[in-house]
Amino acid sequence: MAHAAHVEETHGQAPAVAHAEGQQHPIRLYLVVWGWLFVLSLCSYLVDYFALQGLLRWSLILIFMMLKAGLIVAVFMHMKWERLALVYAITLPPLALLVFVAIMVFESDYTLLSRVLFMGGGR
Repeated sequence: MAHAAHVEETHGQAPAVAHAEGQQHPIRLYLVVWGWLFVLSLCSYLVDYFALQGLLRWSLILIFMMLKAGLIVAVFMHMKWERLALVYAITLPPLALLVFVAIMVFESDYTLLSRVLFMGGGR
């Protein structure tokens, strides 16, 4: 890659600069994202309004929460326009934590079962 930039400079062409004076995004993009955030918040409110219960309720709430957080991070925090390495550096650690939490949940069931079986009820 460095060789390609050097070749461009020797032919009299300036290398392309991604962020010369800061990146400007159209206001329409932000208005559309605000609209989607409003719709997702309304859907989250409707989950409570219709008194959904159990796994469906929590699944919908978590889905709407993750969609809203993704929109906010991607557009308002400009993650959509960052380099892929930075995106991975920010998103992979929380994903790894979620995997470890899931492993601990499964392990807690095993621990509870072994207590009940070997310690007489775990009380």
